[in-house]
Amino acid sequence: MRDVSSIDFSDVPGTRGAQIKWLISPKDGAPNFAMRLIRIEADGEIPKHSHPWEHEIFILKGSGRIRVNETVYEVSEGNAILVPPDVPHEYHADTEMLFLCLIPNSGVPPEYR
Repeated sequence: MRDVSSIDFSDVPGTRGAQIKWLISPKDGAPNFAMRLIRIEADGEIPKHSHPWEHEIFILKGSGRIRVNETVYEVSEGNAILVPPDVPHEYHADTEMLFLCLIPNSGVPPEYR
């Protein structure tokens, strides 16, 4: 168990107004998946990108759009979305968005292993 209020958000490079907080990672003994909390300020964005691992996203707060390949999803609190591996995706927040993002440990940077 961990009190996540003691973990600081850090800026996500190459984005506008996005920050990340690593809640659970291999450093914590997680053998398969990492859990991250991502915050995007109103009118912020994470530009289009792709990588060889999937994401599972759960929107905790706010609203915006998530593009997965060529499909744009209007998302808000309580929505869940799968981003498959190797598929271009991007995020745009209409209001401040807060969401959980789970990834396999193969996508975790070395500093969180």
